[in-house]
Amino acid sequence: MMKNLILAVSILCVQLCNAQNVYLSKIEKTNDNTDKFLYKKAETITNAEYLGEIEVQGFTKDDAVIFSLIYKKAKEIGANTFAFKPFENIDGTPQPLNPSNYKIALYYTPKESFAGQKGMLYVFASSDKDQKININKKDYILEPRSYLTLDIVPGEVYTISTKKLLGSTIKVQPKNNDENLYFQISSLKVKSDTSGTGGLNLKSGDIIGLEKSYAEFLSLIYTHTKQ
Repeated sequence: MMKNLILAVSILCVQLCNAQNVYLSKIEKTNDNTDKFLYKKAETITNAEYLGEIEVQGFTKDDAVIFSLIYKKAKEIGANTFAFKPFENIDGTPQPLNPSNYKIALYYTPKESFAGQKGMLYVFASSDKDQKININKKDYILEPRSYLTLDIVPGEVYTISTKKLLGSTIKVQPKNNDENLYFQISSLKVKSDTSGTGGLNLKSGDIIGLEKSYAEFLSLIYTHTKQ
């Protein structure tokens, strides 16, 4: 009986240590917009209205769950854009993002400010192991929690393969160069999200097409691999 009690307490302690907390740490103001998206704010945008901050405490490999919580908190105050808010060292210099504890600044950005982006192909690794992929006959290795980007050429066909015995291959052909394409190489079986509020919207075996809001969140917390 005592052994079972000790085991139960130990499991509870582990769960508490690994728990994730997502909360609004600061609310400056609110906005009544009904935008469904939550995009990363470009550094060139200067007319965004600051609304508040979210703090994430605790690490998890389930990034979709964390994003869902962040999305809900952001929409409570009407935010449609976000940016990394670094903690500062004693000398005032910014600290790099720590995936176990970080802050996100929330903004409302007018829709016209999103125009004029250059189209890119984003490919994200999974959160737990290296991924070998091939894009248009060129091999790449992605470390866990990293991603690569390639410029999009309108009309060109992009063939993405996971280089496995029974792996997946997809072909995409962007029609213009002002929209991004987002994919993740998954090591798990993941169901698509049909809620329309962020997550996954296409799945082909172990290659998953990502909704833009979730993909831009991953580009914040993952490391960009320069190829």
